[in-house]
Amino acid sequence: MAKAKVCYTCNDCGGQTSKWQGQCPHCQAWNTLIEEVANRNISRFVIDAAAGKILNLGKVETEDTPRFSTGMAEFDRVLGGGLVRGGVVLLGGDPGIGKSTLLLQALSRMSMHQSVLYVSGEESAQQVALRARRLVLDVAAVNLLAEIQLEVILTTLTRHPAKIAVIDSIQTIYTDSLQAAPGSVSQVRECAAGLTRFAKANGMCIILVGHVTKEGALAGPRVLEHMVDTVLYFEGDTHSTFRMIRAFKNRFGAVNELGVFAMTEKGLREVGNPSALFLSHHSSAVPGICVMVTQEGTRPLLVEIQALVDEAHAPNPRRLSVGLEQNRLAMLLAVLHRHTGMACFDQDIFINAVGGVKISEPGADLAVLLAIVSSLKNRALPDKLVVFGEIGLAGEVRPVQRGQDRLKEAAKLGFTRAIIPKANQSKLAIEGIEIIAVERIEEAVNHALGLS
Repeated sequence: MAKAKVCYTCNDCGGQTSKWQGQCPHCQAWNTLIEEVANRNISRFVIDAAAGKILNLGKVETEDTPRFSTGMAEFDRVLGGGLVRGGVVLLGGDPGIGKSTLLLQALSRMSMHQSVLYVSGEESAQQVALRARRLVLDVAAVNLLAEIQLEVILTTLTRHPAKIAVIDSIQTIYTDSLQAAPGSVSQVRECAAGLTRFAKANGMCIILVGHVTKEGALAGPRVLEHMVDTVLYFEGDTHSTFRMIRAFKNRFGAVNELGVFAMTEKGLREVGNPSALFLSHHSSAVPGICVMVTQEGTRPLLVEIQALVDEAHAPNPRRLSVGLEQNRLAMLLAVLHRHTGMACFDQDIFINAVGGVKISEPGADLAVLLAIVSSLKNRALPDKLVVFGEIGLAGEVRPVQRGQDRLKEAAKLGFTRAIIPKANQSKLAIEGIEIIAVERIEEAVNHALGLS
């Protein structure tokens, strides 16, 4: 018997090479080539000699895209208002984070108004039914298909059309046209492409569940994220009850939106006021604590920044940041020393964003610095004080986007003072909150310590 011919496929870009290499020759990524059985060159497309129809973009008629509500306001927020007909959504997350639970809850609510299908490739029908019973869900109108072969799934969807279908998960699906094992790069790419073409041709919304690697990225080729319309990440610590969904790509809505849920015995519960999750309640003022307002998409969130500055007992002081960018912390410490004279070169510094939230925007700079100064001087910042602003290398406090929305959210939660960039100061006063506008980091530090 002739030996099967093998090739090596890049897990990031999908490029192929005949020999294994440490670096992919296509995308230059390291250690991403995976051995696969080479397939015969069978064309999947019929060549049509007829020319395509060219349209004038300015004359193309458009209409508002109708959306299907998932029945969960937090899920709809991340999706941009709901599911879109013909749209393909990719939902990724760590094992056991609650992806299947979330989608089963959503299908249970959507089945009251739409025809839905749950395709289970990882669990049997009995296991899915037991989960639905444990969550006390009404699944009388939810159709279930336990299958992993792509051709069978597409045939079933053709004979029994559904408005919304969930594929759990894309890594378990395989097609007979390829000899590779399920979960391989070629199988994931081909099955996702087949499901995407079917969804576009039939106006069906398909939600794909994707696995993630140990680095936290979606497993499979990177082209998988380019195929779909929306990419969602389900985040959260398995030791905590809180879960967050972020949108990193959305052709039908805004990205960087955040949906917050709490895991309970009866499934995921929506959290209407997520700011309460990221704020600690201290009986008295504590040094090293500063509350900031961050912006996640269209939603302002109040997050508590904690800093601990302690004398270093090693030649190289430690700089640890949880939830905030590590390199930016080093830059902020240099700005603090240069423009205020406060040196921390002999101090260990630990920064933490309460609640496990990850803050990537530079609007947290001012809050981080004031928390460090508070811990260094062992003086607590005043109660009911909120802060936001970006710090430049010249020591200036730069404005951030949607400053008024942040202040309104802080006032709604009972904060009475705010230190903000002067460029974010509005002529219209916000009732119940005193605005302190600053231009330099020195002013912000003096105001914060003076108020305390």
